[in-house]
Amino acid sequence: MDRSGPTPYLLLPGTARVALARWQQVFGGELRIASYSDFARTDGPPQAVAHGELVGPVRLAAADAGPGDEPFSASGVLFALLGTAGPDVLRRWFTDLSTDGTVVDALQERPWGDWDGTVRDAFGVTWLIGFERSALDD
Repeated sequence: MDRSGPTPYLLLPGTARVALARWQQVFGGELRIASYSDFARTDGPPQAVAHGELVGPVRLAAADAGPGDEPFSASGVLFALLGTAGPDVLRRWFTDLSTDGTVVDALQERPWGDWDGTVRDAFGVTWLIGFERSALDD
């Protein structure tokens, strides 16, 4: 198992499969999903996601919240993708996430010359996406 940093693990309200598929569509990567029935869990619907993971340029995990679990909700936290890819890729990610989400702050050049913006996707995850001005020269 190769990890370079924390991996967000979201407990979603029955939307983990759809969310993971959407994030794979946006970010690419390999999607691994195990259902409740795959793990012999009987505390929820057999097709519910017991564990799902997206492995690629963006790595995250999600599952459907089980009984007694509080589903994901966030305020005051941003998932930063600053400089994690080239400007063209970051712009595409921002656009793709905003298609079924909400632009909180448009991706734009800032007074200091770098670019960033914030978008909340359809699953309530707020992404801070941006790049340094110098990346435009690469």
